[in-house]
This record gives sequence, structure tokens and C-alpha cells, in this order.
Amino acid sequence: MGIIVQKYGGTSVADALRVRNVAERILYTQNKGHQMVIVVSAPAGKTDELLALAKGVAKNPCAREVDMLLATGEQISIALLAMAIDDLGGKAISLTAAQVGIKTDGAFQKAKITEISSKRIKEELAKGQVVIVAGFQGVDEKNNITTLGRGGSDTSAVALAAALQADVCEIYTDVDGVYTADPRLVPNAKKHDEISYDEMLEMASLGAKVLHLRAVELAKKYNVPIRVRSSFNENPGTVVKGGENLEQGRIVVGVAHNNKISKVTIARVADKPGVAALIFTKLAAAEVNVDMIVQSASKEGLADISFTVSKDDALKAEEVATSMMGELSAGLVERDDNKAKISIVGTGMLTNPGVAAKMFESLAENGINIEMISTSDISISTVISCELVEKAVQTLHAVFGLDK
Repeated sequence: MGIIVQKYGGTSVADALRVRNVAERILYTQNKGHQMVIVVSAPAGKTDELLALAKGVAKNPCAREVDMLLATGEQISIALLAMAIDDLGGKAISLTAAQVGIKTDGAFQKAKITEISSKRIKEELAKGQVVIVAGFQGVDEKNNITTLGRGGSDTSAVALAAALQADVCEIYTDVDGVYTADPRLVPNAKKHDEISYDEMLEMASLGAKVLHLRAVELAKKYNVPIRVRSSFNENPGTVVKGGENLEQGRIVVGVAHNNKISKVTIARVADKPGVAALIFTKLAAAEVNVDMIVQSASKEGLADISFTVSKDDALKAEEVATSMMGELSAGLVERDDNKAKISIVGTGMLTNPGVAAKMFESLAENGINIEMISTSDISISTVISCELVEKAVQTLHAVFGLDK
């Protein structure tokens, strides 16, 4: 039998009992003849706890030191899980990303994997060990510890599966698959048996928290099948793989939402060539990822430019924009953290007209105002007020028949 990579999220290793349950599941699979490589996240809540500590000692903590701190969360999990497996009669070894040889670029808190050495893992597998790797982390060319961003353990797992040419990458979490919407907002949301890489990419990029975006990108690039499953039951979950229209007959396969965005507006800037280029070049230099952009119609040679960023980047984006006010002769900079993005996703949109009209009409009929709009071939997104998220998700889920 081949190599199986399994990733367990923070809720799966939240306490001693759950760690032992995970250990039993791993040994059960290993006893079927598989070689097991395990990636784990920090225990549930640990990363937030560490971030709170950092922000308690510094208003804007140094990104390098934040990564040094956050990487300790995963080390708690890997050590405890190795202990549990040993206690249950198995053989296991825990390894940090540095010990494995997971190399990244130097973008702290948003690092990207550049190289993985499979040598150490294969040596340990040959000894019959379960190899437990700290997710979410790597080391750059200067041996600084880096982290991959929230949810980055998914990316660690898929990257390892690709490097090891594993049979499958199983992502264990607190939900038993990919749903048509967040079940916490839509109790009658339906689980997909299968979903395409492209649709999952859109869902992940637009706020669905089941899988990390870069994990899906890597899976598609290296054709690594992902199975999303729950740590708390034996349900088969959802398979993410190549192909289109896996859910035949559905124009829309899911509604995603992201309530962790902010809108920044630079008001009354000169409406002339080069202004937008200047703004977004400086934001890029500050490593601020910009999502949606809207420029108002010119009036008296002036325009407003609004854009959305993640709440994590909002303060930095505001500071960059404010620093350019003199250079842009801008009237003011405003930041609004009370925003959310609602999106519908489906490859069926490519061949079915009228989807946008149906979406906008249904939101209007329910008193939900649209502030910004963006589209791709297989998705439509709108920015709305945070307090309207639940109503908007439920409305769109029903309008597009996802509860059937």
C-alpha cells in the first residue's frame, strides 16, 4: 500500500482525549498497510491566544517575532500526538518543518513553500514510524522560522502529499465535508460528495473556511486528490478533484461568505493616469493584498477610489493610504470594518445567462444593499454590511435551489 497524508485541524487535537482519538484513527489506518504522514495544527484557540499575547506587549509586533511565537503552537500538537501513538503501542516521531526541510520564501506570516525535502520523512517511514509534521510553518533561506498564514496547515499537508507522491491527502476537520453554505448559517445546507478544484478554489478564495486557498492551488497543480472528512465520525466526506460540473445540473454549487474584510476609501483624488498605479504599487510594496476595487465616476476632475482588504491588513492599508494623501492631494481616507463579502460559485455560470440578475434581484427584494461587485468566470461577489450576512446567505441558498 502507498503513502497517505492526513491533516488534523485544531479542534481535532484540542485536548488529551481528542489527541488519543486521533492517534487511534492513525494507527487503524496504518494497520491496513499504509505508510502514514501526519500534519497537525495547533490546538484549537492556541494561535489566537498567542496572537493576543503578542498584541498585549506590542501595538504592531514585529512579523518575524510573531512567526517565531506562533510556530510553537503546532509543536505542542506534534509532540502530544507522538506521545499518544507511542502509548498505544505504535511508533511515531514528531518533526518541525525545519527538521523535515520545508523551505519557504521570507514573507513572514504569509510565506509560500518553495521546496520540500522528502529524505528525512522517507527514512523514518522505512523504520515503520508514523511521521508527524508541524503544519503551518517553514524556514526561509536564512533559517528564520516562517508561517504560511491562517489555515496554512492544509497547505503543508498538500505540499507534502505532492512531494511524497502520496495516494491521497485527507483533511480532517470539525465538519464532514464541503457544504453548499456554512451549516451554521444555513441549517439545511447540503454536503457535496465531489467538487472540482476550480469550484473549490473559488469557494476557498471567497471565504469558505473548509480548505486553505493555497492548499487547493497546490492540489490542482500537482493533481493531488483531497478528501475532506470529520475527525468525529466515519462519514466519507467530500472529494476535491479535477473535472467540471461534477454536480450535474447545478448552475450554482455554493454560497460563500467572508465577514473579515474592511473597505478603505481614498476620497477626492485627481482623476488622471498613474494615480491608481501609485496607490496599488505602494500597497503591494507593503504586502497588503487588495481584493475588490471600485473607482467612482469623475466629478470636477476628482474621483473616489475604494478597495477591500482583509481585516488583518486593514490598519496597514489605512496607514499606507494616509501616508499618500499629500502626494495624491486626497480629501480624506476612510476605513470601514463593518463589511462582508457574499459570493455564489459554480462552473454552470459559464453557460447560463441571467445568474447575476437573479442574485441582485433576490438581495434587493430582501432589503440587502450592494456596495461593490466583482465577478469571475465562475463566481459573483458583492460587498454588504456585516449585519446582513446571515440573511443574504440564506436568501441566495434558497433562490438557487441549493437546499434541494
